[in-house]
Amino acid sequence: MKPKILISRRWPKAVEARLSARYDATLNEGDTPLTLDQLRAAMTEYDALCPTVSDKVPAAVLSAPGVRVRIVANYGAGHEHIDLEAAKAAGIAVTNTPDVLTDTTAELAVLLMLMASRRAGEGERELRAGEWTGWRPTHLLGQSLASKTLGLVGYGRIARATAERARALLGMSIAYHSRRRAENEDGAVYFDTLEALAEASDVLSLHTPGGPQTYHLINAALLKRMKPTAILINTARGSVVNEDDLAQALSDGVIAGAGLDVYQGEPAILPALLAAPNAVLLPHLGSATLETRTAMGMRVADNLDRFFDGEPLLDRVA
Repeated sequence: MKPKILISRRWPKAVEARLSARYDATLNEGDTPLTLDQLRAAMTEYDALCPTVSDKVPAAVLSAPGVRVRIVANYGAGHEHIDLEAAKAAGIAVTNTPDVLTDTTAELAVLLMLMASRRAGEGERELRAGEWTGWRPTHLLGQSLASKTLGLVGYGRIARATAERARALLGMSIAYHSRRRAENEDGAVYFDTLEALAEASDVLSLHTPGGPQTYHLINAALLKRMKPTAILINTARGSVVNEDDLAQALSDGVIAGAGLDVYQGEPAILPALLAAPNAVLLPHLGSATLETRTAMGMRVADNLDRFFDGEPLLDRVA
């Protein structure tokens, strides 16, 4: 019999077709988020659970009585929404999809930098509202990023890809802070504290994992260290930023702007951020190209195939 798997949301058609060909796959035709009760029930009905970043998989789900699921094959690189310790205790393997979304997320980080620095969001909203009165020399003046310093918080794959594009396309200088100094810095300048990096950066871009260690890493005290002309970019995890503090900093002119693709309570967005004209807000589009989202799904399929074939997993995180 084919292993029975549950796919929690709609995935690209090519991925769903591949999974349906090999497995007894249940697709989420309505693309509505599953509740905790539905996920808990699924643990007893399926051999594999395939969640996304929008699905919380806590210990209460993983330790449900009569668990049948043997692998949680996550669609996405992050896995903070899955209780890895509970999975280990239950003997459930957990995989993710690293690498395949690196370039796409880096592209979006650069897009947010450009939109925020050139005030593109403000300009589009003004035009669509019928409030544009025509060209004039001092209208919506932004700032050039050429020769400015891009500070990277974290220096992993996505951060390095962002640095490569910012240097080549925009002529930016690169600096970074991470828990460990990189062996190959690619010409980037290392700062041993986040505070020093914040003070030196014209754009501060976040590339850290979520979780307790980075929770509200960006807060009022850190924002006050930044230049009043600086821009904050977040394509990492919403929990890294204290959004109340950020909204206040944007309102008070502590920093010039922000570009956000992730939020702590998504899909709910803090009203004060929605009201901030100097914030560019995107709906978690970091990996949102057909090519990348398909590659992510194929990586899930590869991990499932290896698991059920008894082969070593490509991307095991638990």
